This record gives sequence, structure tokens and C-alpha cells, in this order.
Amino acid sequence: MTPEALNTFFSICIGFALAGALVNGYQAVAQRPAGFGLLQDGVAPKTFAAVPFLVFAAPFIIMRNTLRGLRVESRRAEFVMMATVIAGFWSMMSGTFFLMTLRAAGVLG
Repeated sequence: MTPEALNTFFSICIGFALAGALVNGYQAVAQRPAGFGLLQDGVAPKTFAAVPFLVFAAPFIIMRNTLRGLRVESRRAEFVMMATVIAGFWSMMSGTFFLMTLRAAGVLG
């Protein structure tokens, strides 16, 4: 495995772990699951605060909704595969940003 591939895989893992931690933390505090419905409150301060949260929590929410839809609605495999690719790419981008932020802060070498 090349170092670039390993770095990409690590970014995907960090992105999914960060998304899962954010969503589970939100659910522990708010006593309801996080979702994209947080953006439907119109123009309000809490809607603007939800945007950065959803940017990093989206991969977990996408996969949770996709797997739930697979069981409940019997969605087609093509839809599940497309949602998995989107969530994986999103996770890679958020994980890369998080790792770059840690490196800039001097936490990682």
C-alpha cells in the first residue's frame, strides 16, 4: 500500500469517526437524532450554527439514512452504492481538513 493510499484511508477513517462522534454527542445533548432538518428553521442564528456542524457530521447522517432506507423502504442497491461513495468522499474531505487543522495547530507532526 502506498503512503498516499494509506493517508487517504486514514483521512476517510478520521472523517467517519469525527462525524460519528459529533452526531452521537448531539444526540446525547438534544435527546433526538441529528439530521438535515436542522436547516429548515429559516433564517435564525441556530440555523447558521447548524451549518458547520452538518458539514462535518454529514457522512454519518448520510450513511444512517441510507441504511435505514435500505431496511425500511427496500431501496435499490445502486442508490445505496451511490450514497456510500458520496459519504466516503465527503468523509475523506472532512477528515483531510481535520488532519490539516491538527497539523497546523502543531498537534500532529
